[in-house]
Amino acid sequence: MSSRLAEAIAPTLLAILILAIIFTPVAGQKLTPELAEVESVKFISMTLAVCICAVAAAYAVARVSVAALASATEKPEILGRAIIFVGLAEGIAIYGLLIAFLIWITTA
Repeated sequence: MSSRLAEAIAPTLLAILILAIIFTPVAGQKLTPELAEVESVKFISMTLAVCICAVAAAYAVARVSVAALASATEKPEILGRAIIFVGLAEGIAIYGLLIAFLIWITTA
C-alpha cells in the first residue's frame, strides 16, 4: 500500500514544484535571491498543505465509506445519514486548498 501511495504523491509533488519554479518571478519584479527563497518556501508550503490534506481526506473517505456501507447492509434506512459522514471526510481536502490559498494571498 505504501508503494501505491508513493506512486500517487511523488509525481504530484514533482509537478507542483516544477510549476512553482517556472512561475516564481512576480510580475514587474526582478527575481533576487531573497525573493526566490521566499517564493520557493511559499510554494513548497502550499504543496505540502494540499498534499497532506488530500492524502488525509482519501484515507478518511476510504475508512468512512466502508463503515457506511457495512452499516447500511444491516440497516438500510441509515444509508443517507452515513453518506453525510463521507462528505464531511471529503471536506478535509477543501481545508487544505483553503490553507494553500491563504498562504498565497498573505505572502503576495
